[in-house]
Amino acid sequence: MKLNILYFAWVRERIGHSQEAYETSAVTVADLITELMARDAGYAAAFADLSVICVAVDQELSDFAAPLSDCREVAFFPPMTGG
Repeated sequence: MKLNILYFAWVRERIGHSQEAYETSAVTVADLITELMARDAGYAAAFADLSVICVAVDQELSDFAAPLSDCREVAFFPPMTGG
């Protein structure tokens, strides 16, 4: 399946770009992260501590167990704070 993956804030900085089209066979967000981490050191650094990363699947806040079937977009970003 082909996904559009978006990266925000320091996740984007570690990976080196803000978005990409990505072909995957991942079943869940966690599977996708495992694939991405294997790509290079930038991805590995960005996803090293999942406790500081949030995910949205098709613009809905999700968790790492979320299925990717029929999904078009996944976004990764740090937790948001109010202010």
